[in-house]
Amino acid sequence: MTTPIAPLPRSARRLLGATTLSALGNGLVLPFLVVYLHDVRGLPTSVAGLVVAWQALVGFVLAPLGGALIDRVGPRPVLLVGPVLMAAGVVVMGLARTPGQAFAAASLLAVGSAGLWPGGATLMARLVSDEQRQRAFGIQFMLLNLGIGVGGLVAGLVVDVDRPRTFELLYFADAVTFLGFAAVIATMGGVGGPLPRTAGATDGGYREVLRDRAMLRIAVVSLVMLTCGYGAIEIGYPAFATQIADVSPRLVAFGFVGNTLTIVLGQLYVIRLLEGRSRSRTIALVGVVWALSWTLLGLSGLATQPVLVAALVLGTPVLFAVGETLWQPVLPALVNELAPDQLRGRYNALASLTWAVAGMLGPALAGLLIGAGQASTWVVLVVGGSLLASALALRLRRVLSPGQDGGRLAA
Repeated sequence: MTTPIAPLPRSARRLLGATTLSALGNGLVLPFLVVYLHDVRGLPTSVAGLVVAWQALVGFVLAPLGGALIDRVGPRPVLLVGPVLMAAGVVVMGLARTPGQAFAAASLLAVGSAGLWPGGATLMARLVSDEQRQRAFGIQFMLLNLGIGVGGLVAGLVVDVDRPRTFELLYFADAVTFLGFAAVIATMGGVGGPLPRTAGATDGGYREVLRDRAMLRIAVVSLVMLTCGYGAIEIGYPAFATQIADVSPRLVAFGFVGNTLTIVLGQLYVIRLLEGRSRSRTIALVGVVWALSWTLLGLSGLATQPVLVAALVLGTPVLFAVGETLWQPVLPALVNELAPDQLRGRYNALASLTWAVAGMLGPALAGLLIGAGQASTWVVLVVGGSLLASALALRLRRVLSPGQDGGRLAA
């Protein structure tokens, strides 16, 4: 018998609203950066790719500094300044005419975003109780997808490569949502500031984080899982579907729509289902689900009936989304369960680094192997990697307490 979890506090709901607003803005421009720089501004595709890579590299380098800053000054100041820098970055991007201007915009965006994710996770962890964290992070992920999905839909109806002004308006609208995010955070006085120093408080910096055996194991599991998950679906799924399964890009787009709808419609149910259940086993289940999704994609390359091929291609991101609804509530909650208050920013920054590395490794592996005609090898690799991550996740129970593994609702 489990005790019902109290509703999220008003401050947490306010943060969720701010997150949804910024996600809506991200959805307006997220699918179109390369198209915008190449087709609208006339920059070479190689330059557009380098701009994306530069932003990822700068963000990766600055993420540890962002975590340390969060622990020093608190998440709220970081969440006030970061979105303002990102608003400036998207305005510069919307006006960019030269490679230098595009790189300057990407740099502003990278600096602004360095503490945004760990800052948001740290603030949410402070605003809710231990029992509410899993639910809060799950709802946050659902609203993030909803905002991006709605923003992408609006952008698809507005953009026109022959009318640069339409792209500029989208970038300016994205800037407004970032400023709106900062404005909401500004109203949340009394929360998210620096923590008072108390006797015996942990303040060992990243050395203390790296001495946490459980956190290091979680980071390894996360890196393997995300490389074979999010890092693979961004490039590997569309490349395999269009080049090997020979389906249209429109069908791939429908697959991503199905992915978003599955998350938005299913996340609340999954959150309730996960209450009181083992987190390590849930993470292991994610690997199994993602391995099955990649198996569907691999079979689409072998099938000959067009209807079956289409069903397998569409089913891949939908099944992948089921794994996402399991992963997103559990992993951030587990990281923040382990983190001491004084090091919460650094713990979340380390977790965000696994995303960054996976975001570089996954697309690189997919692009190299599929591009070299080794698509079947890539499928075997991501299926095997997902299952390896599952096996590693099951071993997490050895380094987690019952409360950490099952939350406060564990039987």
